[in-house]
Amino acid sequence: MSCTIRTAGPEDLDEILALVRELAEYERAADEVVLDPDEFAANVFGDDAVAGVLLAEIDGRVAGMALWFPTFSTWLGKAGLWLEDLFVRPEFRGAGIGGDLLHHLRSMTDGRVEWNVLDWNESAIGFYRSIGAEPIEGWTTYRWLPQS
Repeated sequence: MSCTIRTAGPEDLDEILALVRELAEYERAADEVVLDPDEFAANVFGDDAVAGVLLAEIDGRVAGMALWFPTFSTWLGKAGLWLEDLFVRPEFRGAGIGGDLLHHLRSMTDGRVEWNVLDWNESAIGFYRSIGAEPIEGWTTYRWLPQS
C-alpha cells in the first residue's frame, strides 16, 4: 500500500468536509460541526486563505488529512505550524499514514509544529510519543468563543 501526500485543492472540498465530520464523530462531538462550507472553502482555498489541508491517498482513495495553519514563535523568531486536525479513516489506520502526514507537515517548516490531543485518546498519545513528540507540561489551553 503506497501512500501519496498532496496539498488539497478546491475540488477536494466535499471530501475534506466528510473527513471533518468523521473526525467529529470519532471525537464524540458530531453536533459541534456547524461550519459553513463556503466560508470554510474561502478560508482554506481563497485568495486570503488562513489554513491548508494535506490529503493522504491510497490507490486514489482519500485515506486521511492534516489541516494546519501558520503560527509564529517570538522566542524562536520563526514561523511554525499548528496542526488543527489529523485524521485517518479507520480502514487505513495502522499503515503509517498518520506518520506520513506528520512528516510531510514537519518538512514544511523549520519552526515548531504543535497540536492538541484529547486526554482520553490513548492511541493518539502513544503514536505521538512514538514519533518523538512530547506534551507541554504546565500549559492549559484556553478558548474564547465568539459572542452570539
